[in-house]
Amino acid sequence: MLNNWLKIALINYKKNWLSTIINLFGLTIGLTGFMLILMHWNDEESFERWNPGKDNIYYFQTYHKPENSYGNNISIPMAKRAKELIPGVQDYVLFNGSGIGLKMTTKVKTVFQKEGMTATESFFKLFPFKLVSGSYKDALKGESAIALSTEAAKNLFGKTNVAGESVKFDNKNYVVTAVYELPKENSQIKPEFVIHPSMEQFKGDEKNWGNFNYGSFFMLKPGTDPKVVQQKFVKDVFEYRASLDKDSAGMTIQQYLDLYGPTDSILTPLVEIKLHAKASWFGPVDFKTLMILFTLSVLIVILSAINFINLKTAQASQRAKEIGVRKAIGSTKTNLVFQFLMETFLICMASYLLALALTELLLPSFNKFYDKEMVMNDWHIYFYSFAMVLMVTLISGLIPATYLSNFKAIETLKGNFARSKHGVWLRNGILTLQLIISSFFIIGGLIVNQQVNYMMNKDLGYSGKQIMMINFSESDPKPWLKYERLKTEMKKIKGVVDISYGEAVPGNGRSSSSNMDYKDKSIQGQHGSMDYNYLKFINVKLKTGRWLNPNLSSDTINNVMVNEAFVRKFGWKDEDALKNEIRPGFDNKNYKIVGVVKDFNIRSLRTKVEPIIFFHYRETEWKKFNVYNIQLKINPNDIDGTVKRLKAYWQNNVERGYPFDYYFLDQQFAKTFEKYQKQQTLFTILNAMVLMVALLGLFALSSLMIEQKLKDVAIRKTLGASDGTLIVGLTKQFLWITLIAVIISIPISYYLMNEWLKDFAYRIDMPVFPFVLSLISLLILTFAVVSVKAYQATKVNLVKYLKYE
Repeated sequence: MLNNWLKIALINYKKNWLSTIINLFGLTIGLTGFMLILMHWNDEESFERWNPGKDNIYYFQTYHKPENSYGNNISIPMAKRAKELIPGVQDYVLFNGSGIGLKMTTKVKTVFQKEGMTATESFFKLFPFKLVSGSYKDALKGESAIALSTEAAKNLFGKTNVAGESVKFDNKNYVVTAVYELPKENSQIKPEFVIHPSMEQFKGDEKNWGNFNYGSFFMLKPGTDPKVVQQKFVKDVFEYRASLDKDSAGMTIQQYLDLYGPTDSILTPLVEIKLHAKASWFGPVDFKTLMILFTLSVLIVILSAINFINLKTAQASQRAKEIGVRKAIGSTKTNLVFQFLMETFLICMASYLLALALTELLLPSFNKFYDKEMVMNDWHIYFYSFAMVLMVTLISGLIPATYLSNFKAIETLKGNFARSKHGVWLRNGILTLQLIISSFFIIGGLIVNQQVNYMMNKDLGYSGKQIMMINFSESDPKPWLKYERLKTEMKKIKGVVDISYGEAVPGNGRSSSSNMDYKDKSIQGQHGSMDYNYLKFINVKLKTGRWLNPNLSSDTINNVMVNEAFVRKFGWKDEDALKNEIRPGFDNKNYKIVGVVKDFNIRSLRTKVEPIIFFHYRETEWKKFNVYNIQLKINPNDIDGTVKRLKAYWQNNVERGYPFDYYFLDQQFAKTFEKYQKQQTLFTILNAMVLMVALLGLFALSSLMIEQKLKDVAIRKTLGASDGTLIVGLTKQFLWITLIAVIISIPISYYLMNEWLKDFAYRIDMPVFPFVLSLISLLILTFAVVSVKAYQATKVNLVKYLKYE
């Protein structure tokens, strides 16, 4: 019986070769896209799974309800109190530096070592990398201890067994206490060296509840409910901190929390940080985009299944007599269903094998696109993709199988089936669903393109052209004096037009935030120290008031400038702002506002411009120690030559042995668009795949349906119908289906794309053009595809179809 079924299947594949090729092609494309996106998802989900304590380690974040904002910082007293008072907390680690680079010297050589991290003593309890040399006990105790990865040990000493050896940097000697091997598995936490945070800063922060300078991981005792710990964090830590300050502030605990925050805590499991953290030190979190891509890949597979269902039901009349004969000789309905399911499974399996080969072929390009190193060695990929094949087999095979097996033997053997309307509603309904999905992809693709183009062309409120930023090393004890010396010397270099410094740099600013108080109102605002000329240097526009002036001593004591967002947040008018003084949380004196500048984007266009104050770096004692760059405006006529001269000067006279770490501001900010440009590219590729699959399916379906009407065409042509009338008559049904499908897709597409646009603070208004273009383009494509077969039908051999009438 099985052998007989296989022969019948092969005969039908050959007979309907076009439908077979289209089904194979569509399912292969759909399954390939599904497997690539699934591999991408699995890779993102695999981070930190190497850690043996992963089930009990949580990443700490905060939430401020009035602002509806999330943070990822904590103060030292808060972390200490949590461990002391919350029963479920076993240990914690604090860190305040990641990805740092230092020039290190050994007896053997001097090396600039990148990707370092500062962390407190418990780091290796929570992240137990494989120990190669030394001991983790007291590995980070004190300022003179350093732990190295095997790669860093080889770079510095040429070997890994270096525990006890000496390393010098920042004019201090450090002892290597441990050498560890980093995990080969995916991890966002892979420091090449680990040292304790600066003890000078650390001791200053130990008693300061408001210095949120650290990120934190907490290790909970096995069996502890993290939600209970979150609740206790609010009660025993946040409210306790509020109780210390509420009396001096003249408010209740709840008023203090609402004003200064945080109002809630969040503990995200270690393995979920990459995709599900609300805020992270280790890179952007964008689970929604991943879900969108996965959903779109599934939709392509569904489209392929729809093609299969449509083509199978359209071929019903060709197999009607076969089914009638089989039923007449005793074949049961169940046998027929299994036969048709087997035929479907063969096509799906062939597509699956082709998809595996195509995925392997496309994987290098996909890896390059996402900067990954994925390989097809994860059994989950094969399991889930094969499960998808089985599901497609059932969905695309069971519907036509059930439909075909329900034919009545008496009708099919009498030849009446070909003239019946069985299956018309099924085919039309499934074709409508296919066109709805196609319409959504066209609309969505156009809206994504418009949003990305809008972001690319939006006035950012500043100009970063020809502005080159050079980062200092972290080792200088008085960096502001270094900047002032370099400013004088580097002005003499040919090609340098102007020089300045700004902490809040567009695209990569280090601006920090704190509460900004005015009377009984407080907001959270950024603060960026700068040189007097910095805002003019990057072409920010002054809205009201004046610029900071180096000839006024008050401009280095307590005068600041603010942006429009700062003024709006307090509910002031611009003129009112110039009459007011604020008290920032980072200082104990009032600051007078002397100027308001127009908003400009420091971060991605996805987020709103935040309230920010600007002041001279000498205005606060601690800010001058944070001066970390020098920015130069370059003559546009000799950029390459100027960069070469600057590099030579820097490496010979400023930081010998350190890399020349620079970038241009406009290029750096452009990197914030890369994710959206990738989304645009992927949506365009998926759009093309969807249209290709849908149009090929439409062509095959229209071919089969028009073939069933050839006798009608012959009769009408004999009665005098013109070719044009016949073509319109044959395509009219498909055009109506397309029109209905687009109308149905419009509200669905509007809702889904509006939800996507809500993620952008700066977004386009929902355009009408994509919806109109979707309708027009699908009508034109439908007519073009169907009319080809309709035109061929008008050339029908009249004698062939009318000789028995």
